[in-house]
Amino acid sequence: MPSLNDYLLVSGLLFSIGLAGVVLRRNIIIVFMCLELMLSAANLTLVAFSRFNVADNGLPDYNGQMLVFFVITVAAAEVAVGLAIIVALYRARQTIHTDELVSLKG
Repeated sequence: MPSLNDYLLVSGLLFSIGLAGVVLRRNIIIVFMCLELMLSAANLTLVAFSRFNVADNGLPDYNGQMLVFFVITVAAAEVAVGLAIIVALYRARQTIHTDELVSLKG
């Protein structure tokens, strides 16, 4: 059975990959996906801490896992809005590379 340290290691690795993608990549869709990977890593950490925090009755504390459901719901709405902004940006500028998007003027 994986321990809390195993979950935290995987979460840290996922977060690092996401952070590297945000810093190094210039395609706005890949940057957006890397941000979602970082959010998923934070959710994994929250679930791991929730799973290994045992309550007085011997059962895991499910409050953290319920919070993750709310975070996933908000993230789904955020993805819809983010992709709509990216599509609108592409239609206006014909590019999705962050180097070519230097002004906010439409």
